[in-house]
Order: sequence, then C-alpha cells, then structure tokens
Amino acid sequence: MKLIVAIVQDDDFTTLQDALIAAGHRFTTVSTTGSFLRTGNTSLIIGTEDEKVPDVMSLLRQTCRKRTQVAVPYSPALEPGLLYMPENFEVEVGGAIVFVLDVTRFERL
Repeated sequence: MKLIVAIVQDDDFTTLQDALIAAGHRFTTVSTTGSFLRTGNTSLIIGTEDEKVPDVMSLLRQTCRKRTQVAVPYSPALEPGLLYMPENFEVEVGGAIVFVLDVTRFERL
C-alpha cells in the first residue's frame, strides 16, 4: 500500500480530479498556498495499492502541465528587507510535487 501526496496548482486540479474519479481512484483534498508566488494550490492525499501507483503518476503527468506565468513582485511595504521594487518576471508554474510513501497499515472505518 502507498500514500501519494501530490501538490498541484488550482488551475490543474479540476482536470486531475475528473481523471482520478474516472479511473476509480479515491482521494482527499486540502487547500494550500505556495510560499513563492503565494497562489492557491491543492494537495491531494491518495491511498492506493502498489500496482496502481504508475496509473496515478500517469494521470498526474497528463493533467498537471508546466507553463510560464508573469510574477508581480510584492510591494516593499509588504516585504521587510526588500530595498527596491524589482520588475515583473516570468516563472515556471504548474506540474506537480509528488511524494510516494510506504504505508504499513491502512484501515477504512
């Protein structure tokens, strides 16, 4: 048994959710916020059998695409220690951060 924790951008979540449900995977979601861009993410907690991990990973790869986004820096008034206001810059967003953990015991109550 494995526990998959996947952190995905909110923009990718609906497509991923539909794909996981269609494939018969059960999961729990938690709303989270990224630290760098301070944008919304969704963290999925997925318990699954070892042999189904590749299927979940495939769905994550298909639905959570990387793309670029223009980031607007925060005002120096909001960020102590920032001495100047940098220009907007492009960053790569999307994709997924995935942790696959071994589960020694699982019970559904």
